[in-house]
Amino acid sequence: MTAPGVQPRTANEEFAARRQHLGQRIQHFVHGHPWASPLVILIVSVAVFSVLSPQFGTAGNLSLVAQQATVLAAVSAGQVLVLLSGGVDLSVGAVTVLTTFVVGKLAADMGAPGIVALVAGLVAGAALGMVNGFLVAFLKLNPFIVTLGTLSVFTALITLISQGQIVEGSELDWLITLTAQSFIIGGFTVTVGMIVVTVLYLLLAYALLQTAWGRHVFAVGDDAEVSRLLAIRVRRVRLSVYVVAGMIMAVAGWVLIGRTGAVSPQSALSINLDSITAVVIGGTGLAGGRGSIVGAVLGSLVVAVFRNGLFLAGVPALFQDLSVGVLIVVAVTLDMWIRRVRA
Repeated sequence: MTAPGVQPRTANEEFAARRQHLGQRIQHFVHGHPWASPLVILIVSVAVFSVLSPQFGTAGNLSLVAQQATVLAAVSAGQVLVLLSGGVDLSVGAVTVLTTFVVGKLAADMGAPGIVALVAGLVAGAALGMVNGFLVAFLKLNPFIVTLGTLSVFTALITLISQGQIVEGSELDWLITLTAQSFIIGGFTVTVGMIVVTVLYLLLAYALLQTAWGRHVFAVGDDAEVSRLLAIRVRRVRLSVYVVAGMIMAVAGWVLIGRTGAVSPQSALSINLDSITAVVIGGTGLAGGRGSIVGAVLGSLVVAVFRNGLFLAGVPALFQDLSVGVLIVVAVTLDMWIRRVRA
C-alpha cells in the first residue's frame, strides 16, 4: 500500500527505479543527502590513521584535530555560502588575515577596547566582501577572476599594514584572545573558538533553511535567470552573500587569533584552497544551488584529519600537501559525478 500523503509512482517510474544499479542508487542518495559522502570519508580516514598511528585515536589528539579544523570550518562557512549562490571566493584567507590586522592594530597600537576592535573587524570584513560582491553582482565579472585579483590586492594590504611584524597576543585585549580559552570534558579539550564556530553554523543554517533570503540564495545558485523571472533580486542576493561571507571571515579571524596566539601575516597561508576542498568534499556543488552546512563541517574535519594523520604517520610535508591536492581532484570529480544525476 502507498503511505498516506505519498503519491504512487507510475509504471514507468517503477520500472526505472528497478533498473537502477547500485552505483546509480548511491549517486541519487548522495545527491539528496550531501552530508553522507563526507561522513563516510571521515569515518574511514579516522579508522585508517588510527591503525597507522596509535597516537592518532587518543582523546588528546582528536581534540587537537578538532581545534585545527576550527579556523578552517569558520572560513568554510563563508565559502559554502558563496558557492551555494553560484560564485567562488579565492580571497577568503587574505580577508581573514586582513581583518585580524584591523583588530590587532586598533587594539595594540591605538588602544581601542576589545569590543570596538572586534566590531571594526566585522565592518572591515563586510567592506572587503562588498568589494568582491559589487564586482561580481553589479559589474558581472567572473567571480574566479575577481577574487583572484582581490586576493593579490588584499595580500598587498596585509604586507603594507603589518610591515612584516607580528602583533603578540600579550598586547591585545582579553576579549580578542578569548577564543583561545579552553576547558576539558572527558579528556577532550573544548575551546571558546569551537563554541563560537558552532554558534556561527547554527545561525547560518537557520538563515539558509528557515528564511526567504536563504531560499533565494539556493535559487540564484541553481538558476539565476529563472530566479530573475520569479522577481528575486539576483544582484542584491549575490552582493549580500559576499558581504555576509566577509563578516564570517572576520569571525574566522577572531578564532584564528585565539588559535595562533598572535596576529601574523603568515597565518592561514593554505586556507584558500583548503576551504574549497572542505566544502566540495562536504557536498557543496561548484555550480551552485546544492550543498550542505553540516557537510562543510565534516569536510573541514576531513582535511584536518588528513593533515594531522599524515604528520603522525611521518609523511614528509611535501607529500602532505600532495595528499590535499589529491583530495581536491577527488572532490571535484565526485561533484561532477553527482551532478550527472537524473531525477
